[in-house]
Amino acid sequence: MGSLKRPPVLAVGQRVRFEGQVRGVLEVAAQAAVLEDAEAPHRVVALIDLFEAPDFEVLFRPERMPLPPSGLLETLSSEAVKQALWWEQHILEVLHGLPPDAEPDTVPRPGYGPGTSVTSRQKVKAAELTALGYDVKPGTVGFRRRRYQADGLAGLADHRPVRKRKEFGSVPDAVVEAMRQAVKEGVDTSTRNGAYLIWRTGEIIRENGGDPVKLPSRRTLYRLVAKLTAGTHTTGSAVTRRSRAHGAAAPFGELTVSAPGEVMQIDSTPLDVMVRLDNGVVGKVELTGMIDVATRTLMAAVLRPTTKSVDASVLLARTVTPELMRPGWVDVLKMSRSVLPHRRLLTLDERLEHAAARPVIVPEMIVCDHGKVFVSHNFRASCRFLEIDFQPTHKGSPFEKGHIEKMLGSVATMFAQFLPGYTGRNTDHRGRHPEQENLWSLPELQELLDEWVVAQWQNRPHEGLRDPDHPGRLFTPNQKYAALVESCGYVPVALSGQDYVELLPAAWRAVNSYGIRINNRTYDAPELGPMRRRDSGVTAKRGLWEVHRDPYDVSRVWVRNHRGEGEWVQATWKYLNRAPVPFGDLAWDHVSHQLPKATEEELAAAVSALLTRAHAGPDQPAAKKRKAKPSKADRRVAARTKATAPAAAKPPPRPETQPLPEPPVEDEETMAEVIPLGIFDPLEDPWRRS
Repeated sequence: MGSLKRPPVLAVGQRVRFEGQVRGVLEVAAQAAVLEDAEAPHRVVALIDLFEAPDFEVLFRPERMPLPPSGLLETLSSEAVKQALWWEQHILEVLHGLPPDAEPDTVPRPGYGPGTSVTSRQKVKAAELTALGYDVKPGTVGFRRRRYQADGLAGLADHRPVRKRKEFGSVPDAVVEAMRQAVKEGVDTSTRNGAYLIWRTGEIIRENGGDPVKLPSRRTLYRLVAKLTAGTHTTGSAVTRRSRAHGAAAPFGELTVSAPGEVMQIDSTPLDVMVRLDNGVVGKVELTGMIDVATRTLMAAVLRPTTKSVDASVLLARTVTPELMRPGWVDVLKMSRSVLPHRRLLTLDERLEHAAARPVIVPEMIVCDHGKVFVSHNFRASCRFLEIDFQPTHKGSPFEKGHIEKMLGSVATMFAQFLPGYTGRNTDHRGRHPEQENLWSLPELQELLDEWVVAQWQNRPHEGLRDPDHPGRLFTPNQKYAALVESCGYVPVALSGQDYVELLPAAWRAVNSYGIRINNRTYDAPELGPMRRRDSGVTAKRGLWEVHRDPYDVSRVWVRNHRGEGEWVQATWKYLNRAPVPFGDLAWDHVSHQLPKATEEELAAAVSALLTRAHAGPDQPAAKKRKAKPSKADRRVAARTKATAPAAAKPPPRPETQPLPEPPVEDEETMAEVIPLGIFDPLEDPWRRS
């Protein structure tokens, strides 16, 4: 079976073979074609006769000119463009026989009509321009014509001002490759300067052998160093250099998320603030946070001296439980006054009645790095318990969890720098003696951070939350959550109280007559009566009782009743009613009342008041003014005493007696302040100035 053969396509400008002659196609009509002829000006041949001729063959098909790089004309001067336009008029006449502005019925001039070749037209054009006073050869016209066919109008202009130069000038390729290798070797090493790179380049050339290569001058090599190390931080920060070198080589992708909790990211970093720890010692803490990619909601942010695997599990537990309002928080931070769908969520979880304006989102996938805290068995077990997909990133690829990296940096710029004891991101940005400022304790700073997340972060328009139809509009995390709830029908199923307690870290203690002692705090409850001074029955733990506690809430612990059905018994800190505990029990009246929505002015005022209070530091007890400035040792002892000593109870009132008469006042002068003598230190240098 023969294959289908399409008839040939005939177009003006083609060269065909017909009746033993090579003829040019001058015109093509519906039934006939006009061809060149050696004996006559032209010859009209029917298409059927032409195609059926035994020797018919299409010899030349003119190629279509590519689109010229018209943008290159913008880089040329006006004189160069004017000259190119002048040449274009003549080149078009050489190619087509007529100038570009000719009328439709114009007859070609002698030398440009049918039957003339392009070569003959080039000779005629060169003679014509020479007669006009231009020294033009036929080869020049041919060169211009070929440039025009290849590059369009830009090919006729003078390219010397915009001519492409070699990237590295006259530097040999072997030197360039050797210096590239020297730069690559220094990615993971300590930072060195350009002199080392030049020396190492010469060593690499000698090690490779081959033809001897002469190194350029010193100034040329330094210019080569600047070109090859641009943007690589080869002579700058080693951390940035490693991050740039080990980053993604392919274009950055975008993870598409359409529902709250679909993807969450978790990470930890040192917080750039000095705090007062439980033992009164000044130190730094680590910030561990988790962010929802879809809504940019900061689900939880906790502070710990050193992040451990149990802390990550507790962070996960706090993520899936409501954030309750704290004493002292303004009403505008309540969920009932926010844009969140409070009434709808309240029908699912009654705990949201007094919750703060932070949504509850149960994660479906958690992305983290390969830190020991997050790849630990404890954290993986917590993820399996909650049916959460655990997805670690590739090693050395922090960009794969860029949202949490950006969030941790935002906490430093938007919150930490307002606090006393701010140290800056490195020693170059650190002030003098930040540890001597009025520092917050760790529980107090945690409470300020929680309030800042609800007041500032959740109500701040985020750059990554834009309306697809109106890109100029930004959403806040709370607004984005409310919008996604309407679009995808997401319903959060928060953890119950029992599940939350199960995720808390465990400690094994004895239940004594006074209760349970953990970290020098005593916890007791009437329900512990049957457990006091009894064996739990857990032989592996020597009869001790299982106690779960929240590291971020010192007000209560939970004891598992091993002698019962495994229920939890809550025990409260013995001195809770006398100490200001940031995470103490909240007493709320359950009378429901409708509150107006929080306005932007109220939220802004709440954030401003929070930052002002945070910058001032904790309240100091009132004291008399002393003439002598306390020494550094005195301030350290006072801080430790304040951190460890419980608040003193008010003394009972004295019985009513007749007040003694006051002595007469002789004058209005105040009495001199009595300064006690310090403790004698035999090892102290008596000549040292304090």
